[in-house]
Amino acid sequence: MKILVTGAAGFIGAATAAALLARGDDVIGLDDLSDYYDVALKQARLARLEKRQTFRFVKADLADRPAMEALFSEAAPDRVIHLGAQPGVRYGIDHPHAYADSNLVGFLNVLEGCRHAGVEHLVFASSSSVYGANARLPYSVRDNVDHPLSLYAASKKANELMAHSYAHLYRLPVTGLRFFTVYGPWGRPDMAPFLFTRNILAGEPIDVYNFGNHARDFTYVDDIVEGVVRTLDTVATADPDWDAANPDPATSTAPYRLYNIGNNQPVELLDFIRCIEQATGRKAVMNMLPMQPGDVTATFADVDALAAATGFRPRTPLDVGIRRFVDWYKDFYGVR
Repeated sequence: MKILVTGAAGFIGAATAAALLARGDDVIGLDDLSDYYDVALKQARLARLEKRQTFRFVKADLADRPAMEALFSEAAPDRVIHLGAQPGVRYGIDHPHAYADSNLVGFLNVLEGCRHAGVEHLVFASSSSVYGANARLPYSVRDNVDHPLSLYAASKKANELMAHSYAHLYRLPVTGLRFFTVYGPWGRPDMAPFLFTRNILAGEPIDVYNFGNHARDFTYVDDIVEGVVRTLDTVATADPDWDAANPDPATSTAPYRLYNIGNNQPVELLDFIRCIEQATGRKAVMNMLPMQPGDVTATFADVDALAAATGFRPRTPLDVGIRRFVDWYKDFYGVR
């Protein structure tokens, strides 16, 4: 197939594009190479993809309507994996317009492109952040998600609503994936696994928020990519049993689906840090701090629906995934 992957220079986007190329798909990768974090890392990810003849990179901003219209018209992708977005929970406190531009306007441009190009299936990234103030664990796609705690989370909930409207109005098959904390080689420098590893190897303190009383459903990137590709191949369909009197938010009479994609096994933050200590052979110096604005205490993904639909189950043990990440970090940054 010819597949458009947005956010192709990003952590999950580059890994997903590589998996699609490896199985024989043609991939158009779109990214604006924003400076939200180290552009050199994004370019290094792209360099690995550009070695493949069936990969083509397009530098464009999701919010650039003429550029997006031209791309969909010229490329005419069969399917789309939309992973491009302004990420980060706390960045939105001081940079709210970045979320409106990329996550709202940008996503509308993707939906319009898919509609006019007759795309067979759109898979898009949502986030576990949408669960917000919901304290019932594990998180289920059938839970209420009307109380976001950050603008990022609100923008992702908005994406789910926008996607449903297009599935209903235009019968565009759409599937949203609520990602839980993803880690692994080529990961994002603004996320805890990267920050902890960098500082521990440098002998510098790490900031541990909520005094370490966090739990996260850390999910290895290869498992995530397998789930994304399996979802792409499982085109969303209408649910014939959907009941308007008792509506299921994860399905619809439209060709629309929502799934959690995570490890289904939350890890205490202090245990996660100990795992990094073992992989690096160094002890962490921890700077214990209170909870940050917009943060949640725990995340825990119920992935039964995704497993039933696609056969997805995460397989990478935490210690294996952390060691692979630390080995990559040391090699990429020349740390000994």
